Amino acid sequence: MAKVLIRSGAILLASLLTLTGAGTAQAAKSVCRSLPAGRVIAISPDVSLAVRTVGSGRPVLMIPSLGRSTADFDEVAGRLVAHGFMTILIEPRGINGSTGPAPADLFAIAADPDRVLAGLCLGPVDVIGHAFGNRVARALATAHPDRVRRVVLLAGGGEVPMTPPILAALSGSAAQGEKADAERLIDLQTAFFAKGNDPSRWLTGWFPAAARSQADATRATPVKAWWNAGKAPVLLVQADEDPIAPPANAASLKAAIGDRLTIVLLRHASHAILPEQPGAVVVALTRYLSGELPRASSLQRWVDAATVHPTD
Repeated sequence: MAKVLIRSGAILLASLLTLTGAGTAQAAKSVCRSLPAGRVIAISPDVSLAVRTVGSGRPVLMIPSLGRSTADFDEVAGRLVAHGFMTILIEPRGINGSTGPAPADLFAIAADPDRVLAGLCLGPVDVIGHAFGNRVARALATAHPDRVRRVVLLAGGGEVPMTPPILAALSGSAAQGEKADAERLIDLQTAFFAKGNDPSRWLTGWFPAAARSQADATRATPVKAWWNAGKAPVLLVQADEDPIAPPANAASLKAAIGDRLTIVLLRHASHAILPEQPGAVVVALTRYLSGELPRASSLQRWVDAATVHPTD
């Protein structure tokens, strides 16, 4: 039934674009069906995904961090409504009603939103990947370039290896129900939250089995296979205290893709970014994704002005 509904929605969107004079999906403004109440959609016999949308207008797909749900985007998604955006939130396998076998690699994970978007939208969408989601976003842009308009990487690591203590803190952070919360708070502060920011906000909301599955898929995929994000323009929001995705990753990506990459520094933030600086993230997203690409210097000033200091 879910497949039929998605297919019917795509036909309806095609009719709408024809009536408005659009010749092709590429030439037309992107349009996506709204699913504010959410729906579990079967994209294959063995994979079903929980999907919901927030707002209406220009579509933006948001891909969450390792072992976490799209709820991490709720505050930012709510703020984007006022700026004329629709956010598309697809739960990864093993999280909040999404089911399916363990994915073989990052491209198998990226194929899930691609199949949802194929039935939900006409035209390319902007794609935002947070932390682990930055890898999936780039894999999606690489494997399905017609699906992606622009890419935003919030904490965009992957090439520079983590130190053993940071890797251990990342693992401990995700071990909800498997490790004492008092110890996990220390791990969260170490790996995810900048000095002065509250790590308890991420004490819950973890799905350890999904995290392990995603980590396995990451290890099975060569970094060079997804690193360049296809040919899409890319914004990297680089947190200044991020030990998981340190600035050397930004320098490496700049060397690889040149002027396609815009970098903005987010101060007083670490790998979590979303709960740490939601206002500054919204400013970066709205300024970058609306209209013409802004100059990096202008974008940096806007983000700096919206950044909350620990003593504010």
